[in-house]
Amino acid sequence: MNKQLFVSALTKYALGVTVVGLLLFVPAGTLAWTQGWLFMGVLFVPMFVAGLIMMAKAPNLLRERLSAREAEAEQRSVLAWSALMFVAAFVVAGLGHRFDWPMLPMGVSWAASVLFLASYALYAEVLRENEYLSRTIKVQEGQHVIDTGLYGVVRHPMYSATVVLFLSMPLVLGSPFSFAIMLAYLPLIARRIANEEDVLKRDLPGYAEYVQRVRYRLVPHIW
Repeated sequence: MNKQLFVSALTKYALGVTVVGLLLFVPAGTLAWTQGWLFMGVLFVPMFVAGLIMMAKAPNLLRERLSAREAEAEQRSVLAWSALMFVAAFVVAGLGHRFDWPMLPMGVSWAASVLFLASYALYAEVLRENEYLSRTIKVQEGQHVIDTGLYGVVRHPMYSATVVLFLSMPLVLGSPFSFAIMLAYLPLIARRIANEEDVLKRDLPGYAEYVQRVRYRLVPHIW
């Protein structure tokens, strides 16, 4: 086991748990929030398990996933707006619990949790299929076009999974207002995909031909 990679991954994981917990429970004004804890569980327990598996089976992929330095200015803008979106959605959900704003029934939260975990499983399958998946937009040494499995259905199955993941988050928290905020992810991911495809067409041999073979970006027969 790579000790440095393990410490880096564990540090970022602990930081994520702390930041999200603060963004939720400080505005909520209490720790007695069932939907808040449900969300923390479905988000961070699978993440921890996935991290352990990647540490053992695919340390290079884990190292790439921990990298977050974008070279493309367009991608830095998308990430900044996405971060603002998440902060706003989490804070609004906490405030909604504190001030008794209209909230969704607990049954919706449980159903959304199942949807979240299913999309997380889809995300894990994408990681298994594509060893070159970095958090940043770049072409790695030795990278080639992946066009089998989910990549034979849509060009960006990872983003397909994240759309469901992110839109189910505010439903787990029971906040319709947070859901409205998270809808901003749709135009943001469209921007990210457009720029990413420009980079891949320019730098990854065979990608332009792949775009011609696989027509749809996120949803088959729609877009």
